Amino acid sequence: MAVINVNSEDVRTLARLMRAEAEGEGEQGMLMVGNVGVNRILANCLDFQGIRLMNDMVFQSPGGFEATQKGYFYQKARDRDIRLARRVINGEKIRPASNALWFFRPSGDCPDTWYNQTNTGRYKAHCFFSPTVQDCPAVY
Repeated sequence: MAVINVNSEDVRTLARLMRAEAEGEGEQGMLMVGNVGVNRILANCLDFQGIRLMNDMVFQSPGGFEATQKGYFYQKARDRDIRLARRVINGEKIRPASNALWFFRPSGDCPDTWYNQTNTGRYKAHCFFSPTVQDCPAVY
């Protein structure tokens, strides 16, 4: 059962985002990007107050995703990517992105914090950062 309200276009949009942001990191990396996206819709805290819709989350500015500024994001969602998007929409969580609201790809080691958020781990090239339970209880 879905943890956020979506329609079929929302699923395809999330699938395209997951592919564009993390295809090179395989299914696990793509699922983690999906976790961050779903968490931002659930959160209603910090930088994500009032973000309730998929397009609001994907195209948030400032604070959105770099991939939306590149042509690859706008290619049609593939069946495999849609299946992965449905998994995170249905609540599947992958560590270290389980409760994360941010990720980025540093040139070196992951910093301990990023914008005052705690590093929850690294998967391949991306570092993930989560808020505290007190700041954002809805992502826990």
